[in-house]
Amino acid sequence: MNKLKFLSVSLSIVGSINAYADCYLAKQGDKVLKQDGDCKTAYTPQSTFKVPLAVMGFDSGILQDEKSPVFSDQGYAPNINVCKGPHNPREWMRDSCVWYSQELTKKLGLEKFKEYVEKFNYGNKDISGGLTTAWLSSTIKLSPIEQVEFMEKLANETLPVSKKAFEMTKKIMYVTELPGGWKLFAKTGSGRLKGDLQQGWYAGWIEKGDQKVIFVNHIADKKKQKSYASFRSRNDTMIKLWDIIEEKAK
Repeated sequence: MNKLKFLSVSLSIVGSINAYADCYLAKQGDKVLKQDGDCKTAYTPQSTFKVPLAVMGFDSGILQDEKSPVFSDQGYAPNINVCKGPHNPREWMRDSCVWYSQELTKKLGLEKFKEYVEKFNYGNKDISGGLTTAWLSSTIKLSPIEQVEFMEKLANETLPVSKKAFEMTKKIMYVTELPGGWKLFAKTGSGRLKGDLQQGWYAGWIEKGDQKVIFVNHIADKKKQKSYASFRSRNDTMIKLWDIIEEKAK
């Protein structure tokens, strides 16, 4: 499969890669494969926080498997069409629905939510922004380096949670199989920096057998853009992952 075909088949995403890269970091074990930009500045996780939320949900038993429970959007006002109507865990992660996250945290409760954030050592661990909003351009912040650290713990199953929590979270995070048999597990995140300026995340890992490459790409716009920063971050990441896969195939 050539590079152009790889991008068109694997992405199916509309959006220009016309952004300013704040950080790109990829590592395998203790080896940093690539690091560009400022990877120490902390930002709100936005929808990448659905990943730790999924771990919390499955570990606590609120989430059962990829198809249950089904939550209703009644009482919420989804701002994108794909998030309207009932959703299960797999659909929640795929469509990135904020209201499902909020319903989940309500069921967890503040005390349990705080306990998990502390146990995961997630970013600055500041949930003062609220049970249903702390991760949305609010108080929880983490750097790209810390994002990689969390994803690494998840991929390597070293978080203090059940085996089922690892298995089910990975199941709903799975995106696609890439060339060479590498499997992609990842999540986007997009939000506001200031005014019309956006920030965008794409974080996760690729794996093949015992090999795992953990990555994060974070962009911070310097000028107003028409497309979501998360989509542009994902596009940019896919090109970079192609380079890693090509290098490992040599």
